Amino acid sequence: MKRFVLGAVSALVLGVTGAVAADYPAKEIQGIIQWGAGGSTDTVMRSVTPHAEKVLGGTVVMQNMTGGVGAIALNYVADQDADGYTVLMGAENPLLYKVMGLGDKDYSDFTPISLLARGTPMLVARPDAPFDDYASMMAYIKEHPGEVRFGATGPGGLPSVVTAMINTVEGKLDVIAVPYDGDGPALTALQGGAIDVMPAVLGAAIEGVRAGTMKPLAVFDVAPNPKLPDAPIVTSFNAGYEAFLPWGPFFGVFAKKGTPDDVVAKLAAAYAEGAKAPEFVELMDNRGFTMMGISGAEAEAFLAKWQQGTTWLLQDAGLTKASPEAFGIARPTK
Repeated sequence: MKRFVLGAVSALVLGVTGAVAADYPAKEIQGIIQWGAGGSTDTVMRSVTPHAEKVLGGTVVMQNMTGGVGAIALNYVADQDADGYTVLMGAENPLLYKVMGLGDKDYSDFTPISLLARGTPMLVARPDAPFDDYASMMAYIKEHPGEVRFGATGPGGLPSVVTAMINTVEGKLDVIAVPYDGDGPALTALQGGAIDVMPAVLGAAIEGVRAGTMKPLAVFDVAPNPKLPDAPIVTSFNAGYEAFLPWGPFFGVFAKKGTPDDVVAKLAAAYAEGAKAPEFVELMDNRGFTMMGISGAEAEAFLAKWQQGTTWLLQDAGLTKASPEAFGIARPTK
């Protein structure tokens, strides 16, 4: 009798779960954006989501939830039911939370619905810098130790990761780090001659390159970028970078782990189709982002590689609060 009752209860639970998934979405979905209005993540999510809604047949109400370098939004979604009615619209930062001492959760607590696009890092220099590409910059730094001024935006930011990558591949650079509150002020300073070199995302630097107010030294990718086809790729100067690339900031939609597979599949299909919308593709193209549109095992593999490479680069640069090893993050193989 006990077996029969337990079996009946299990069947009932499975039946209810299946019914919920089949009816999804039966109400509004909360889309929690990690960053403030007008930022890159906000712009990307508000551009793609209306197209995803048409496929999903439901409404996603987006809300900006800032603070804690995105941790407040992540923790909020992690505390909701795993039913697909609260999703996180975020960027790469949570993969660094544990080693940077910013929180005890990251994307391992979530299922990636869709990794939409990634940015491409590059090195740019002031227009009158005494070097014109990556190789001549490296030669100049060696000949003039302690002179070249590199822009920085703090531990964990794109400039710190790119600089750590250079130090790992080439050996520690003898340069001066000049801190700024974001890549916008740093790129303005670069164009004004206050600094010599700035690691930046291509989308933020491309207009300055086109206008001739800064010059590209290298694109940090394994293939030329069609937006700047004449800019050399860093792997053409040193193949050692291939162990860390492709790398860059990215945007993604995530559901709390445990969300029913059918619900995850519906969300993934909706955002995959939404990301094909011409308006969204044009936005990403104009900003120099590389389309990804991946989910499932492919997305998990990308996240794991990104986290491994980035956390260990920051660890070796002495910028972390705790070792990646303490959280089971393996050092990447070269």
